[in-house]
Amino acid sequence: MVRGIVTTSTADHLTVKTESGEVYQVNVSANTRLSRDRQPVKVVDIKAGDGVGAMGVLDPATKTIHAVFVGVMDAEQVKKAREGMGKVYITGRVTAIDMDALKLTVLRPDGVSQVISVDEQTSFKRGGRNMGVLASGAAVTEIGPVIGRAAGAGAGSGGGSGGESITLADIKVGDAIAGRGALKNGAFVPTELGVSDAASTGRRRRRELDGGSAVTSPAGSATSEKPAATPQQ
Repeated sequence: MVRGIVTTSTADHLTVKTESGEVYQVNVSANTRLSRDRQPVKVVDIKAGDGVGAMGVLDPATKTIHAVFVGVMDAEQVKKAREGMGKVYITGRVTAIDMDALKLTVLRPDGVSQVISVDEQTSFKRGGRNMGVLASGAAVTEIGPVIGRAAGAGAGSGGGSGGESITLADIKVGDAIAGRGALKNGAFVPTELGVSDAASTGRRRRRELDGGSAVTSPAGSATSEKPAATPQQ
């Protein structure tokens, strides 16, 4: 998997710069499936500034990926996603947990470490389709469409599309988390938080690669869910 921002686009490859500043070449062919907002696109439709997530066979030595699938997010979506990170949504990996203060320290995909708070209004889900994609460690180039679908479901209405209800005590350092919410008293407080551990993330990516499904295009329909879990100390 390679994720980042397109810097150049040609008929047979894209040059992509990752969040960490690394540059990769994404080779595309007649067998590569390209998708934007769940609709097929052509490589000529991909422009500099667009965000992409490419899956395929990676050659680390040459920083080249021979892509079987490329999910595309347009430049405006990328801009909105960057502006909303840490303000209207959060995604990243848990590096510290303060159970007494009900706080988590999250290392975001953009390299920023942010302390977030949870409260009695925060629900926790392990798995689920929308939040599962976010909690897989997806970079900012992938989260815009998913956040939009989750937010469109409305608070408490099941934007996570399934998943197991858990509590704060079930979250561990190293877990990937993601969720939408808002700033309260200067701290980001999620209304719902999706959680994924490394093992489930690996299984999900293998299923995506085997099935050719879009990392940017999970099903967006809401489902009924259990009542929100209360943070426990």
